[in-house]
Amino acid sequence: MRNLLFLCTGNSARSILAEAILNRLGEGRWRGFSAGSRPLGRVNPRAVALLEARGHPTAGLASKGWELFAADDAPRMDAIITVCDSAAGEACPVWPGHPLTAHWGMPDPAAVAGDERAAGAAFEAAYDLLHRRITALLAIPLEGLSPAEAKAAIGRIGEETPPGLAPAPAMPLPRPGGRR
Repeated sequence: MRNLLFLCTGNSARSILAEAILNRLGEGRWRGFSAGSRPLGRVNPRAVALLEARGHPTAGLASKGWELFAADDAPRMDAIITVCDSAAGEACPVWPGHPLTAHWGMPDPAAVAGDERAAGAAFEAAYDLLHRRITALLAIPLEGLSPAEAKAAIGRIGEETPPGLAPAPAMPLPRPGGRR
């Protein structure tokens, strides 16, 4: 079983969606977690409604800080993927071990202004993009790759740009064993 932590700023939408998607698609091979640099303390209700509509369990999903996953008693992460760019430049915790890191930047569906239909479409688009990216992740034969090859393969997944959007800049991640 591999553990993957999805990071974002508020940990209320994108990272929550990714956690739920990975936990379903990973089925015993990967376990997903999520956290934020400045967690909002609540999961976005649209994210919960979408996950439930798509058949995902939502019990236990919570907005939490990333420091929980840097603690000595935290699950050891095999990979850490950031899904937003607004956390760029923030000091990250020191991650135990040497997890693979990647950036899969994407627009925040919770930031979409407009009517209910526009907001719903933004959440659907975020879910679909994360689903495609996580499906691609699960198809990588990591056992046969060096750490550098695995990091490059996982990173390439985040290069998929949603239609009509510029790619988000990468969030600097900590070097293994220290702060960036």
